[in-house]
Amino acid sequence: MFAKLARTALVIAAIGVAGCNDSSMKDFAPHANKPLPDKILASMKAKGMTRTSPVMARIFKEEGKLEIWKAKTNGRYDLVASYDICKWSGKLGPKYTEGDRQAPEGFYTVRPAQMNPRSSYHLAFNIGYPNAYDRANGRTGSHLMVHGACSSSGCYSMTDAQIEQIYAFGRDAFQGGQTEFQIQAFPFRMTAANMARYRKDPNYEFWKMLKVGYDNFEITKVPPKVDVCEKRYVFNQVAPDGETFDPTGACPATTQPDSLKSAFNAYQSTYEAAFNGAVKASVPAPKPTIGGIKEASIVSEWSKRRARGERVPIEPPSLNADGSLTATARMGRIDSPAGRKMAALDAEKAAKQKAEEQRLAAIEAAKAEKAAARAQAAAEKQTARINSLAEEGEAMAAAETPVATATIASSPDAAPATAQAANAGESRTTRLKKKLLGMFGG
Repeated sequence: MFAKLARTALVIAAIGVAGCNDSSMKDFAPHANKPLPDKILASMKAKGMTRTSPVMARIFKEEGKLEIWKAKTNGRYDLVASYDICKWSGKLGPKYTEGDRQAPEGFYTVRPAQMNPRSSYHLAFNIGYPNAYDRANGRTGSHLMVHGACSSSGCYSMTDAQIEQIYAFGRDAFQGGQTEFQIQAFPFRMTAANMARYRKDPNYEFWKMLKVGYDNFEITKVPPKVDVCEKRYVFNQVAPDGETFDPTGACPATTQPDSLKSAFNAYQSTYEAAFNGAVKASVPAPKPTIGGIKEASIVSEWSKRRARGERVPIEPPSLNADGSLTATARMGRIDSPAGRKMAALDAEKAAKQKAEEQRLAAIEAAKAEKAAARAQAAAEKQTARINSLAEEGEAMAAAETPVATATIASSPDAAPATAQAANAGESRTTRLKKKLLGMFGG
């Protein structure tokens, strides 16, 4: 027994020491160890790159692209692969809060610990949201990934074949000694034409800030140094010795190489001319964008209700420019243990409600039947009493009428008197009956 436990412990220890060693990983995550295709390796070699040279990624939501760039021997980066993003959720604009289904925008860092070779989505790596900027601005969320399976709820999802290659780029760079790589996530390519299209958007100021980092990379072809102070991004700035960048504090006095300043100013001058021209030109209409924390909170609440298994619109609600909400009429429930449990509870509740409604309806029907029976009995009793009183009246009238004799009848003057008496008796009976009917509602 002890020998068996000892052997097991040695195996576990060996795996722990091996870490990301290829031989140990192959047994547990074969997808994570697939080499890059020969065609890509040949292209990299032609551009002066090695398999393990540093890497970075850029994401463009509107264009639906994920780009992989690698460092050449001169330190500058070049594009080596571009992939169509299979799916990303939400709208253009940053992520604000947990559950808003927004795919993040900004500058993020991926380290080896964020790589997940055993992901439920084939392969994945966490992009590092929230970063210092997000935290300084009170933004929340977790587990935002680039992954496979082409399914997204706030992530950037690729096909399984694509993520195998993208994952391999990061894995190989880490094996070459790179300690972290940068992901730049943008709403769109930050050209003058696109910035002009979105110049009236509520997210425009945020995007202008991202554009500074975008421009720095376009100029230098080197991932920019990214810091955060005063709750905003700053790029390629150098703080004096002994000073640091506080994400929520004041920015320190910084410097920048003169060559970079000059190049940036020249780039900006060209951009401004193109921007002014684009403002006057006819451009495509902008795509829907997130309406700030208000819309993010609405979608987040929808996500919470959906996660609880409640019936909700099958698509998250959307906040319109005029402040109104648009929601799909079709309702649905998530197919999950929570959803199935909630469906069973709702069905049980509906059955109880229906049974209660039927019980109350039966009670009301019984009451109505009894009331009708009582009314019928009262009516019959009233009719019988009226008839009885009428009969008594007729009998009394008959008793009061004089009996005609032969002598009286033989008298010529007696006939009118006899008829008058009979009429008087009949009149009293009729009047009595009418009076009784009036008394009892007849």
